[in-house]
Amino acid sequence: TGNCDSHRNFIGKGLRCLLNVPNTEVYRNAHRSSGRFCFQSSQPLGEKIPSLQLSCVGQPPCCFSAWNIQITRSFHTSPSLQAAPVPLFWIIVKPAQKLFAIILGRSIRKWWKALPPNKRELFKESARKNKWKILLGVSGLGVVFVMFYFTHLEETPITGRARLLVFGKEHFRELSQMEYEMWMEEFKSQMLPETDPRYQVVERVVGHLSESNKDIPQVSALQWVIHVVDEPGVNAFVLPNGQVFVFTGLLDAVSDIHQLSFILGHEIAHAVLEHAAEKASLVHFLDFVSLIFLTMIWAICPRDSLAVVGQWIQSKLQEFMFDRPYSRTLEAEADKVGLQLAAKACVDVRASSVFWQQMELAESVQGQPRLPEWLSTHPSHGNRAEHLDRLIPQALKIRESCNCPSLSGPDPRLIFRLNMQHLLESSKARETPNSTKQDLSKPKLDFPHT
Repeated sequence: TGNCDSHRNFIGKGLRCLLNVPNTEVYRNAHRSSGRFCFQSSQPLGEKIPSLQLSCVGQPPCCFSAWNIQITRSFHTSPSLQAAPVPLFWIIVKPAQKLFAIILGRSIRKWWKALPPNKRELFKESARKNKWKILLGVSGLGVVFVMFYFTHLEETPITGRARLLVFGKEHFRELSQMEYEMWMEEFKSQMLPETDPRYQVVERVVGHLSESNKDIPQVSALQWVIHVVDEPGVNAFVLPNGQVFVFTGLLDAVSDIHQLSFILGHEIAHAVLEHAAEKASLVHFLDFVSLIFLTMIWAICPRDSLAVVGQWIQSKLQEFMFDRPYSRTLEAEADKVGLQLAAKACVDVRASSVFWQQMELAESVQGQPRLPEWLSTHPSHGNRAEHLDRLIPQALKIRESCNCPSLSGPDPRLIFRLNMQHLLESSKARETPNSTKQDLSKPKLDFPHT
């Protein structure tokens, strides 16, 4: 809380100071700093850091060589005759499938309307006589869908949850490579150089997370490549092929290295758990099933306008009953696994819930409308903070089992609550300027920004 410029200046200085710390000591000494970005620097904040001037172009800093991360900036074009990935093929075909279902349903409706009344009665009578055969055929079709679903179930890495996976991993890696090239083309003029202090902070955090979790095959199998984009949005994402994109707006939003580590752990968890392939598989399966209902809607509705309304209602029901709740489930799972990844890296996991409380406060201060959670693809900030608070005791046990140094100093959640209490008391004091009396029984709270 306070002046935004001074806060950003403080964060910027902390980032520069952090880069002067040896990697192996950053997280192990973080608990001694009471939530500050600068952990153990031998130089004042105002002085320049010589190590930043010695970094070689195209190579990571010398103290970061243990992780052996190769930074690749070049584009890789696909051969001209290479077949399109299967997920991309289905994305292209999906509109054609819907169009075919609409044309088929509309043709059935027109054919039925063109029949003479006597033939309609004959068809109805025939349907009544063969109702069991029709029911058996529909049931058989349902059994086919059920068998397809259960024969394509796989176990999620780490969590062991059963999930539908239609697309192969190799196909999705090809698709993620195409997505990577698209993002690189969009952000090519906004990429920070490898010598930028903010880039090096992200590089060290991702490197430390991957090194601490190399016992997980899905983590060690990927080569994590860093891209820091000079964008004000509070955003970060990781593609399934290990390409990490972090916006500078996120670096301004986090209060310390622990919050940044948890957020990046959350995004890495999405890639490790293969959530992109899982979500695409579910959407593809639901779209294929919905083609039957789409055909029925256009066949039953007497007019095209009613059919369009029915199609819109069907799509919204699918979105709010299946797509969005499933997306929120994946986000909650990524929070859980990301917290575990951060705990194994000796991060102060208690700071994870504070970040979402800060985001909730920032939205309230900015006056942004608060939508109900069921309208969003992500859990609300408050629910995410509560969910993380329930997971923190287990994460602390994981942290202790990894022989991490014990956490000392105040709990960042307590500091945030005290800051909020101080903020509320200050706002109440401003609302009653005529009141000069002070309650001496309550000490004045004046905690620095963490």
